[in-house]
Amino acid sequence: MKDRTARLLTGALGSAIVMIVLLSVMWAVEIVDYVQNGSLDRYGIIAHEPDGLPGILFAPFLHAGFAHLMANSVPLLILGFLAAIRGISRFLTASLVIILVSGSGVWLTSPPNTLTLGASGLVFGYFGYVVARGLFDRRALDIVLGVIVAVLYYSILWGALPSQPGISWQGHLFGLIGGIVAAWFLRRRRRGVV
Repeated sequence: MKDRTARLLTGALGSAIVMIVLLSVMWAVEIVDYVQNGSLDRYGIIAHEPDGLPGILFAPFLHAGFAHLMANSVPLLILGFLAAIRGISRFLTASLVIILVSGSGVWLTSPPNTLTLGASGLVFGYFGYVVARGLFDRRALDIVLGVIVAVLYYSILWGALPSQPGISWQGHLFGLIGGIVAAWFLRRRRRGVV
């Protein structure tokens, strides 16, 4: 029991550090972008344009101003922390899957030449990951975390539907899908089960 508690505390500390570093990078990028009059925003996802494909990797770190970044920061911190609690390498793999699925979905389904940026695909992805991880892994802690997250954040699911102009519901929807895919891909394999 003591060893388990120590592992949980170590995991929580590592999760907090990773999320603080990730958010610090996003804030630093936005400060540079502000100083350069938004010149970094062009590295976001440009739908249907081959030149917009690299934006799949860069878009989560770019935002359309400080208000946009502030809106993403708190849910990203909380959901990312919960997503990372089971291990940093799993978290990094899940993050990459979410970024690729979310960004590819945005690139393929957004109106042509639409510029999309922001970490909301990650926010929705971490939501999907934490909830689905409880379903796929069936560990008590993951189930409890999944239920808590589903109850507290269920209302964000409306953001995955076309509703507000200028907000990428595609990024939200495909981020959510990416989180579920990551949870399935990283699920704990049970012995004797194929």
